[in-house]
Amino acid sequence: MEIDAPYLRKTTRSAQLYKEAAQWIPGGVTANIKHFEPYPIVMESADGAFLYDVDGNSYIDYNLCYGALLLGHGHPGVTTAIHEQLSQIGTTIFGTPHKLETEMARVLVDLYPSIEKVRFTNSGMEATLLAIRLATAWTGRKKIAKFEGHYHGSYDQVLISVNPKKRDFKERPSVTSDSYGLPDYYSENTVVLPFNDLDQTADILKKHCDEIAAVIMEPIQGGFIPPDRAFLRAIRELTRQYGIILIFDEVKTGFRMGLLGAQGLYDIVPDLTALGKVLGGGFPVGAVGGHQNIMELCSPTGGADILTAGEQHTSDQNKPLFHSGTYNGHPIVLSAGLATIQALQAPGSYQQLEENTLQLRAGIEEILRRYHIASQTVGAGSIFNLVLTDRPVRQIQDVLETDLSLRRTLDTYLLDQGIFIKPLNRFSMSIAHTAAVINETLERFELGVKRLTGK
Repeated sequence: MEIDAPYLRKTTRSAQLYKEAAQWIPGGVTANIKHFEPYPIVMESADGAFLYDVDGNSYIDYNLCYGALLLGHGHPGVTTAIHEQLSQIGTTIFGTPHKLETEMARVLVDLYPSIEKVRFTNSGMEATLLAIRLATAWTGRKKIAKFEGHYHGSYDQVLISVNPKKRDFKERPSVTSDSYGLPDYYSENTVVLPFNDLDQTADILKKHCDEIAAVIMEPIQGGFIPPDRAFLRAIRELTRQYGIILIFDEVKTGFRMGLLGAQGLYDIVPDLTALGKVLGGGFPVGAVGGHQNIMELCSPTGGADILTAGEQHTSDQNKPLFHSGTYNGHPIVLSAGLATIQALQAPGSYQQLEENTLQLRAGIEEILRRYHIASQTVGAGSIFNLVLTDRPVRQIQDVLETDLSLRRTLDTYLLDQGIFIKPLNRFSMSIAHTAAVINETLERFELGVKRLTGK
């Protein structure tokens, strides 16, 4: 992809550091998602709604660590909690139980009607992995069903049909591997469903109802394509009817649609919920919560510890559903997460956040309308995406039908104007994105659109 000269001239230090990183790190990045052509921008500092790169450029940040920083960068409540926690405990981590684990678990149980017990993990990806393991153990079935275009992490079992090709809407989604190195087992034991298409989804579930352990889904696809309420309710009823565990992956949507996430917004109670991102206040975290009977499967009480020599299970009755992790429930991480939730519980915080989000969305749509670009913002709560079409957007196939090349070019021009999102990615808002920041964003956005249209 060719990038206009202004982008290259403004980020020469980033280009140099990326080239240096590529000597020691495959592709120059520690996660594939951090890369974009011709090179990712290297950041040096951040504050509130702003990022500052190694070349001295400032950006209004709408990436926000892919949505994790709902309070913005360096929120004083979070930084104070971290410092106080370090001072109080005299170490970074115990490697034993501590009281913040119980405190955070109690908070999540109080907030989410679907959650009766909780286990912590180190990421949202690990949370979805544990949720699937619990579901397969509970049902005794080996297949899982997931939706086309939904992302649940980078492990083998769910790297299926995340980035599909265009298809006729009458065709059923294909089961495709998204990475080299995946065993055929996972393609053979994954059922792929079409989001927001109840007729096809119901037919597919009926066909495989005795084989599927779990339906795992983003209740809002990609964090920004809302479901039909009737569709989501029907999925809940069908999974209950067939004895299939319904897993809501709320890593993107948890706390971004309100304190109760998408399940609160749509009044749906899944069997298991995976959380991450916002829950850690900028630190790596994940959590699985759900019905007590299912969650108790991973209790070590009465079972064997597979990591302790001599602790052998003599039958399936005391074989553990193993789940562990040295850093699970990290005290510093949970202190940041609790401070984040406390800030979000302040009266009016969500109302103001959503009002500001709607103000930005309306402003973007008005600018694009004036420049005669068919487009719309699609989203819910404090997440949205810009889709260059005037047709309804109900699933990933609708996005694939749009001019993604034009959107990528626009995003590049927005980077030139100091609006930071990874090209083709969604916009995430924070409470640091005030009305003044939004007005500045819209001024910069129009400059990017002018350059795109040559007007």
